[in-house]
Amino acid sequence: MTLTRFAPVAALLPVLMLALAAPAWAEKIPLAQLSAYLNGLTTAEAAFTQVNADGSKSTGKLYLKRPGRMRFEYTDDKTLVLASGGQVAIFDPKSNQIAEQYPLKRTPLNLILADRIDLGQARMVVGHEAEGANTAVVAQDPQNPEYGTIRLVFSANPVTLRRWVITDDTGAKTVVILDQLKPGVDPGSLMFSIVAETEARKN
Repeated sequence: MTLTRFAPVAALLPVLMLALAAPAWAEKIPLAQLSAYLNGLTTAEAAFTQVNADGSKSTGKLYLKRPGRMRFEYTDDKTLVLASGGQVAIFDPKSNQIAEQYPLKRTPLNLILADRIDLGQARMVVGHEAEGANTAVVAQDPQNPEYGTIRLVFSANPVTLRRWVITDDTGAKTVVILDQLKPGVDPGSLMFSIVAETEARKN
């Protein structure tokens, strides 16, 4: 008997070895588990990198205090974005006005700042899939899907929010990549006060 008949199998061995060596796609994390994680994330901070719709990048630090409050401090200038009291305020030093404001509910970010998060709610989640070792969830406001979507990416063991992509009502996408989200860090309520920040910038 010659080894010729085994040649096809031998040729496949490198392919099989590569397949075995490749990282396995993990099971997606259930929505109930992700909801429990987000509901437990009452305070946190993280450095972040933001990729804007035009491809430009910026970095900074964000602070979270649920429900309803988030603060984005940008490294490059004194730009600040505050979500608080049902409003989003953008403090841009290049603007003629101190702050531009609009309702928080008009941005999908409102979904993860809600008092109670239930990703199992009807018509909220429009995408739920494994992404390599991570799990990605695409969510929208069930009552106002025209406000856009937020795509949340989580790692497992333990469950951790890694990044999100907001697609607004015009279709523009903004990516926020988190660097070592630290739960339990509470900067206090004053840092989320739009009124206090407005007064401070008048001086």
